[in-house]
Amino acid sequence: MTNMPRLKPGIVAVSRDCFPMALSQSRREAVVREVSTRGIDIYEARTMVENEADAAAALKELREEGVNALVLFLGNFGPEGPETYVAQEFDGPVLVVAAAEESVDIGGRGDAFCGLLNCSYNLALRNVSAVIPERPVGTAGEIAQMIEDFLPVARALIGVKKLKIFSFGPRPYDFLACNAPIKPLYDLGVTVMENSELDLYAAYKARGGDPRVETVAQDMARELGASNPYAGILPRLAQYELTLLDFMEKNLGYCEFGVFANKCWPAFQTEFQFVPCYVNARLAARGLPVACETDLYGALSEYIITLVTGKPATLLDINNTVPPGMLKGENLGRYTPSDLFMGFHCGNTAACYLRKPEMRYQQIMKRALEPDGEPDVTRGTLEGDLIAGPVTLFRLQASADGKLKSYIAQGEVLDMATRSFGSIGVIAVAELARFYRHVLVGGHFPHHAGVAFAHAGAPLFEVVKALGIADIGFNQPKGTRYPSENPFA
Repeated sequence: MTNMPRLKPGIVAVSRDCFPMALSQSRREAVVREVSTRGIDIYEARTMVENEADAAAALKELREEGVNALVLFLGNFGPEGPETYVAQEFDGPVLVVAAAEESVDIGGRGDAFCGLLNCSYNLALRNVSAVIPERPVGTAGEIAQMIEDFLPVARALIGVKKLKIFSFGPRPYDFLACNAPIKPLYDLGVTVMENSELDLYAAYKARGGDPRVETVAQDMARELGASNPYAGILPRLAQYELTLLDFMEKNLGYCEFGVFANKCWPAFQTEFQFVPCYVNARLAARGLPVACETDLYGALSEYIITLVTGKPATLLDINNTVPPGMLKGENLGRYTPSDLFMGFHCGNTAACYLRKPEMRYQQIMKRALEPDGEPDVTRGTLEGDLIAGPVTLFRLQASADGKLKSYIAQGEVLDMATRSFGSIGVIAVAELARFYRHVLVGGHFPHHAGVAFAHAGAPLFEVVKALGIADIGFNQPKGTRYPSENPFA
């Protein structure tokens, strides 16, 4: 995956002038040793920050070394003014951690446990949104784990601020929930470039006869293997894939990364002569999500998932409840039927997450567009049941009044045949029924959920929090109550 930042983390130690600087230095060195045992290459800044002149020197050193993710390490109490100046002026995400005591000798005590309190107060004075772990004071080994956990968060925060979302076509009237205001995206640092379907069609037609089309079509054929009864559609899909990639390369401008949010029906099929889902799946597998139905926030949600997990994401409808007949003889383990739903989309999920991926046609579109005869313009979906395993549902969304909010819920795809079509799976989330009512419905979220094929709730939560979003919904465990939940029901 090349559509994401390359991290160069660095660590700067700070020291208050009434504490021995050597203590903070030796503790920093111990952290770096622990980090290196985890296979992480971290730049160890030689400048120790004790005053503002040191802070300026440290920032210069970090810039010259190309550090883009910073660990601010309180090896002792720390100078709250200079250390928070470093956090304020550093151009990138900052993790703030502090050293625990390891010596019973008072001469080896650093009081960073105390110093982090003042540091956090001064960060607030400077309006700096640093990442502070749940337990931010620890031994060298514990801090090394905090740094490892910080890296995917840092990658996401950098990627969001250098992202351009390309959209094609108006946001659809019948899926009005996808038509959220775009100003909050700019507030996050995201750029949006909206284009018409005619722009896309013209770019597609311009690639007719492109010699690269055959090469891409052959690659598609290799990926699909014998599971493709519709090989004749591949040149059209290959031409479309090249269209999107070329458009992004030409139009990224000052941004470094891109994703798409494209209108994909109903005029798409009659004019382009195919369904684009398979291309969407292929690009998602390369870290370049293509959200359906011009869903700008869906595209952003998928991209954040990709940055955090380093794996492809998908966008699924929170589609339907599971018929009781499907559950006969199934072992649901700790889940109840009300914890289950079927996540579905036409065929946009990367092949690596489908049990038996197969090229098919979109059944609903075929009924409307070509009800008689063999499918033609409705071909192009990648279909199959989702593989069983952990998932995280995630969405970042702007409300109608322009306020950002999010939800995160961990669950799993069950090992259960869906007996349906599309990219689809039976997904279990503990206490789903209440989460559905009081977060999804009560929070006015649309039907699209970004799906991570991993339990990624912890880093996603840190990303959303660092982006300044306070309204983060999650599935409350049994025995707790949502604020909107009727206590008498």
